[in-house]
Amino acid sequence: MILKVVFLAILLCGMESEVESACSAGRTKRELRGAWIATVSNIDWPKSNTRTTSQNQADLRHLLDILHDATINAVFFQVRSAGEAMYASTIEPWSQYLTGTQGTAPSPAWDPLQFLIDEAHARNMEVHAWFNPYRAKSGSTSTAGLAANHMAKAIPAHAHAYGNNLWMDPGSTQVQDRVNNVILDVVRRYDVDGVHLDDYFYPYPTSTAFPDSATYNAYKSGGGTLGLADWRRDNVNKLIERLSTNIHQTKAWVKFGVSPFGIWRSGNPSGVTGMSSVDEIYADSKLWLQKGWLDYVAPQLYWTIDGPQSFTKLIDWWSDPAQNPTHKHIYAGLADYRIVDNNWSPNEIVHQIQLVEIRTSRQVWGEIHFSAHQLETNAHNLLTTLKSTVYTSPTLTDVYSYRGGVPAPASPNVAANGAVLDWSGSPKANVRSWAVYKSTSNTCTLVKVLPPSTTSYTASSNGDYVVTAVNRLGVETDSNPVTVVTAVVG
Repeated sequence: MILKVVFLAILLCGMESEVESACSAGRTKRELRGAWIATVSNIDWPKSNTRTTSQNQADLRHLLDILHDATINAVFFQVRSAGEAMYASTIEPWSQYLTGTQGTAPSPAWDPLQFLIDEAHARNMEVHAWFNPYRAKSGSTSTAGLAANHMAKAIPAHAHAYGNNLWMDPGSTQVQDRVNNVILDVVRRYDVDGVHLDDYFYPYPTSTAFPDSATYNAYKSGGGTLGLADWRRDNVNKLIERLSTNIHQTKAWVKFGVSPFGIWRSGNPSGVTGMSSVDEIYADSKLWLQKGWLDYVAPQLYWTIDGPQSFTKLIDWWSDPAQNPTHKHIYAGLADYRIVDNNWSPNEIVHQIQLVEIRTSRQVWGEIHFSAHQLETNAHNLLTTLKSTVYTSPTLTDVYSYRGGVPAPASPNVAANGAVLDWSGSPKANVRSWAVYKSTSNTCTLVKVLPPSTTSYTASSNGDYVVTAVNRLGVETDSNPVTVVTAVVG
């Protein structure tokens, strides 16, 4: 083997080189490709509440391997579905979905959230810790089986049977404090990339009224003047604002996002009708965007492109500057489960992703699949179809440069030894990932994303290679000197 190596130090801005212009163009593509991993009722993981520790760990590795191979770069892991914990907590009991009995620790001891973070980060996948703030028990209104430190036992006056679930009262300051403390505990102790809430705020309505008259009457007796609906919305608004402030003050790089029901209010946009989340579950996600409390919103757009609740109309409504004047990031929640439940064609999901990819100018930066199970099992060849169409190559997640608080990393110093690119002597401060690009003709393609601990890459073909450093908010070493290596293998 004869290797010719040419080192070209260039600036990615202000230089008139073919390599520079091609790589700058190629590096503009960003897309969050996410998957929700639901733990409630063992939907995605654990496979059952009787699996051993080694089986659960193997199952998680297998799932992450499949997602990573499909270029999924973020997972939204449900750590608290109903007042219980998929991690070691001194506040909440261990999840019954993990061990079979709520409050019983796994044996041998392990921490699923820490395990997932380690495994996902090694694959350069973001981890967003997914919490349900108010649901206390799923599928039952009984307190039987709840551990002594479960919130429904700790704050029994504010735990209410409603529909088929047990629900905590969002109007209770004790409940609000509990939610805040639980989430901040995770942010402080775990290296998560984001905090994520789903669409369950006040419960989805049934034929009976939610029994929160005691807290509302106490509010009125204390001089409160809001009507019931506005008071309920205000309760949720206060929690969202509080979490936003506290999360960002605790760790500057942790993103805060919500996945609301896809229709904010029936008739918005015109012609789209359905449940109004702002009026029926009191989730004013439009206000949260307008106030800038969220870093991203991922509306659950679980309808077809051409149906009466048009996916296209809804993604355009959510990404309209009238709804998003602070230019926060929009991700489309995709209903992969309908491939099985409603016999959708996988092409429906492909076409929705294609609509997402052409809307970056509207701050639409990716999509999240519900749920990981359909990807893992390749339901109706969904995974195969995605990998052959829209997920043919890796991509970096989107850039949160407006957040600040995390300095840009230094550019790596690349050397070559044979076909191996090596930058082991480079500074690693603030590096979350290394991105390796290959430039051929007039294109620059991202070929690999590597964790900070991996500082070499073996070139498989001739070409110009660019290695950049990426920080926790997706900021890359643009406008800094980088080294381009031309490798001729023969």
